[in-house]
Amino acid sequence: MAGIICLWSGVMEIMNQAGISGALSRAFRPLLRRLMPGASRDPETLEAISANVSANLLGLGNAATPLGIRAARRMARGTEGKASDELCLLVVMNTASIQLIPATIAGVRGACGSVSPFDILPAVWLASVLSVTAGLLAAKLFSRFWRA
Repeated sequence: MAGIICLWSGVMEIMNQAGISGALSRAFRPLLRRLMPGASRDPETLEAISANVSANLLGLGNAATPLGIRAARRMARGTEGKASDELCLLVVMNTASIQLIPATIAGVRGACGSVSPFDILPAVWLASVLSVTAGLLAAKLFSRFWRA
């Protein structure tokens, strides 16, 4: 597991150096500001969330984990052990993340002898979009009914 995390963290660092992850992060900021207005007040928190969403989008789940933990820690400051609605939304977005390039699954399919390991892309895209939409709607709905 440590080797996989190191590999994908290295891929994420190469993307950072090439400017790919920064461009994706900037593209997601308007949407994230709308979804998480409280977290977007802190530029470092918004950057961590954007980088996390970008890594998940590219199918780099193991590289996204440390970024998500950093974002969650920043969002949890001052909450006295109680998760905010926005922190719950971050967890939902991480759990149901949209993936453009499901690298891990394609790698497993390739290792098992699949002639075309990426032929699953349309199904992955549809399932990803539906799961994120359902998760976001459920999180927003529950946050309205269960106010503490």
